[in-house]
Amino acid sequence: MAKILKENKTFYYIKSYFRFLTSVKPYQQRIAFLEKKLSPAQLEQAEKRINYYNKLSEKDFPFETSKTIKDLKKPVSPKTYFHDTYEYARFFDENLGINYVFGDVIEVPPVPSIVKSRPISENNQNSVLLNLDKARHFVWVKNDKPFLEKKNMLIGRGAVFQEHRFRFYEKYFEHPLCDLGHVHRKSNEFLDIWIKPKVSLQDHLDYKFILCLQGNDVATNLKWVMSSNSIAVMPKPKYETWFMEGKLIGGKHFIEIRQDYSDLEEQLNFYISNPEKCLEIIKNANEFCSQFFNKDLEDYCSLKVLEKYLMN
Repeated sequence: MAKILKENKTFYYIKSYFRFLTSVKPYQQRIAFLEKKLSPAQLEQAEKRINYYNKLSEKDFPFETSKTIKDLKKPVSPKTYFHDTYEYARFFDENLGINYVFGDVIEVPPVPSIVKSRPISENNQNSVLLNLDKARHFVWVKNDKPFLEKKNMLIGRGAVFQEHRFRFYEKYFEHPLCDLGHVHRKSNEFLDIWIKPKVSLQDHLDYKFILCLQGNDVATNLKWVMSSNSIAVMPKPKYETWFMEGKLIGGKHFIEIRQDYSDLEEQLNFYISNPEKCLEIIKNANEFCSQFFNKDLEDYCSLKVLEKYLMN
């Protein structure tokens, strides 16, 4: 059975509130400590990621904000965003100004701000990415069963409220290559025909192909799907997070379908008939996910992103 790596929510909140009570060394010392634990190749990789997450240049400073780091110690909904930002911001002077826009962000803020998600574009520098709501989004699969032992079908479970998801279900709910279901507790007369019981993450892994449609911003399940021996099926993403969805390539990291979904059947049949191409996608997807597995590297990148944001 595959192993699911997911942080326990109770333990997560205990750690988060405990951080408010503990003192830490200044960010320079923490960064220097982490730097010594990383290889030259890892530091080179980190530099690329830091500049990807934080695209700000000197001309973008200064900017005005009424918020400070110490305000993060008074979390309101969504609380996980405050906790995940404070995990690294606590190493800096708590009186420093910090602007943040929490939640599913799909527009670029007017001033440089810490966000979980942003549009994929050349002009998104005001959106500075941190790994927020990571207990929900950053879930991994280890020791999954081989791809060739899985069903030749696409599975999709989720809340069908966004118009683009509605269009997909209209096209493919009863398709023989698809096992789709609307699982949210809220429904209406249009969605009742699509209601099915929830399927566990483990049971999703019985299928070769897993639907990864964007929700309000990104597809929450994309990370664990790409770390498994199943393949993500989706259109080219429009938004990105700490996972750097903007760097994913259709046909290399996932099976790309058109924005109108019209080629789904054609794509599934092609990849069912060409398992060697599927295995190559899985290899590439697993390698892409592996860059996020080193905790020291993740901590280093997070601190350097904030250093570039706060200390200019």
